[in-house]
Amino acid sequence: MTTRPDIAAIVIGRNEGTRLIDCLASLQGQVARVIYVDSGSTDGSVDAARAAGADVVALDMAVPFTAARARNAGLAHLTETGQAPAYIQFVDGDCRLQEGWIDTARAFLESHPNAAVACGRRRERHPDASIYNRLIDREWDTPIGQARSCGGDALMRRAALDQVGGFDPGLIAGEEPELCVRLRAHGWEVWRLDAEMTLHDAALSRFGQWWRRTRRGGFAYAEGFAMHGAAPERHKAAELRRALSWGVALPLVTLVGAMITPWALGLVLAWPLQVLRLRRKGHDWTGAVFLTLAKLPEGLGALGYYLRRLRGGRAQLIEYK
Repeated sequence: MTTRPDIAAIVIGRNEGTRLIDCLASLQGQVARVIYVDSGSTDGSVDAARAAGADVVALDMAVPFTAARARNAGLAHLTETGQAPAYIQFVDGDCRLQEGWIDTARAFLESHPNAAVACGRRRERHPDASIYNRLIDREWDTPIGQARSCGGDALMRRAALDQVGGFDPGLIAGEEPELCVRLRAHGWEVWRLDAEMTLHDAALSRFGQWWRRTRRGGFAYAEGFAMHGAAPERHKAAELRRALSWGVALPLVTLVGAMITPWALGLVLAWPLQVLRLRRKGHDWTGAVFLTLAKLPEGLGALGYYLRRLRGGRAQLIEYK
């Protein structure tokens, strides 16, 4: 491995324990600087990060936490403490960077001057530990090539981030796709490479964790659409439409209709029919069932966003770990 002087890494986390230690170890010798942004850990993460040679930024937890705010704090620290590098590798604290990724992604960005973001294959570390981990592993497997958005792990061009003002710190989820909307609006490109990038440890073992994570996704759909849903972008329009139709409208119409006529209960057949349709499209039975079921928490998450807007309150982070 060769240390790249023009690349820094920003790691965010809270109470990641040994996963953070493993994450920081995977960055050794690959980047010039590592910034660890901590959001109120109580498990010794701050001391572990300092022992690993990382600069530590401890967020003021009196201000509501978001991952976007943490990443912006890392960017600000880089600027305040020296000349910011040309490229920033963002990594979540529950991920391990794969060897060779930095060289691959950096070479791509250097040969594609219009590319602001290079992301690769994120895999689950323990996909067989639970059905929920397997579902997330499949979720990460998005198409190779020019893309509309990236996830939390990616190598980004600092000049592009500076141009659009970094992440939106008010978003509790979906901050990376929203950033990519603004980057693409300024003429930048987002690419997913056919290369191993990170190993992620979702550590989902309970249905409730999956439900909360999926509900957070529905909230992000609604908020993303409110910000960039107008044509031609139509950001998260299709996802929001499916969540509201399957997760809100269909159950509501079925319930109200059943009060008028028992025949309305036949609408519940739409759910198993949707499972069969997804199965015929190539999903296995597990994927088809959970893709269909996911519309309920997604719909509730979207409703939560609209209720929050009506009340005028600030969104609360939806945590699942």
